[in-house]
Amino acid sequence: MKKRPRIGIYAGTFNPVHSGHIAFALQAIQAVRLDKVCFLPERQPRAKQEVEHFGHRMGMLRQALKPHPRLEAMELVDVNFSVKRTLPQLRQKFPGSQLIFLFGSDIVPGLAGWPYADQFLEGNELVIGVRSRDKREDLRAIIETWKTQPTSVTIFDSYAPDISSGIVREALRTGQAATPGLLKSVERYSDRHWLYVSLA
Repeated sequence: MKKRPRIGIYAGTFNPVHSGHIAFALQAIQAVRLDKVCFLPERQPRAKQEVEHFGHRMGMLRQALKPHPRLEAMELVDVNFSVKRTLPQLRQKFPGSQLIFLFGSDIVPGLAGWPYADQFLEGNELVIGVRSRDKREDLRAIIETWKTQPTSVTIFDSYAPDISSGIVREALRTGQAATPGLLKSVERYSDRHWLYVSLA
């Protein structure tokens, strides 16, 4: 019997992508034997203000993923993501594949409150990277309260638990090229297009 491809789906803002994002995706490939991970930037995240233009975030992402053949950038036409609209699109895009969804641990407390959360959790696998302020046992306790349980949940400590896009944006704004998490490709792209620069 032919093995179903295992496709990681890593949705987020990626404003901008940083080494923590890349490390998490590579960890997930090893941890749960993924064939590849697709980074899926959201065009207009509902809860975030002053997000860089989607085209630039996608451009930085494509540059950052070039050295990694099992990582790729993917875009959908949706302005923002929802279980009802986005999940069927992903299943249509990867027919016959097993989809595995990658999240940072900050997503876990609110996930059960998503519209159609049960539909999302049923039959899917989750991979969760633990950020520095979170603990595995607390995450497990939250997950145990979910009415619908995923097929499996894999939790591991992130290689870069303290890196955030906010830290990287500040580094780009102030010219701190040595900041942990800032990718050279992102720095070059940002400089070329004058992104995240304060004109004050």
